[in-house]
Amino acid sequence: MSFKEIDVNSLKIAPFSSFQNDWALVTAGNKQSLNTMTVSWGALGVIWQKPVTFIFIRPQRYTFEFLEKNDYYSLSFLKDGFKNILGICGSKSGRNFDKIKETGLIPIFDRKAPYFDQSKLAFICRKIHAQFIDPSCFVDESINSEYKNKDYHKIFVGEIEKCLVTCENE
Repeated sequence: MSFKEIDVNSLKIAPFSSFQNDWALVTAGNKQSLNTMTVSWGALGVIWQKPVTFIFIRPQRYTFEFLEKNDYYSLSFLKDGFKNILGICGSKSGRNFDKIKETGLIPIFDRKAPYFDQSKLAFICRKIHAQFIDPSCFVDESINSEYKNKDYHKIFVGEIEKCLVTCENE
């Protein structure tokens, strides 16, 4: 597939359904070692005068280790028809399952973070902030019920350095 870089400000995307319904793959690593996982908790926005993504990853996830070790990650929103791959990448651990090989995902290696040939949209993001959710800050105490094991997500904020779309989406 051929990709074209566009200005993030020209992007037409439904940010709520893109995460909640379509899901995305967050990927970090390099040609020698990478991992990906499905995310459905995330956001797009502007903070510190930068276009950013916000992703939420629990510390026991294998991809968490890759996000911690690398300065960059990608968010890949796959084309229609790949929900089964997203399901696999969200339910199987890369510690003991080769998600790339088993799903047929084709990684493209940007010099900063890998993304996938099956994407319709990919963001290459540079980590600019990371912080664990602090349960003492919940104004709505019912949210704590999401964390029966007290395994609070870490929030990664990444500046979008590159926004890529498939050429067929022009």
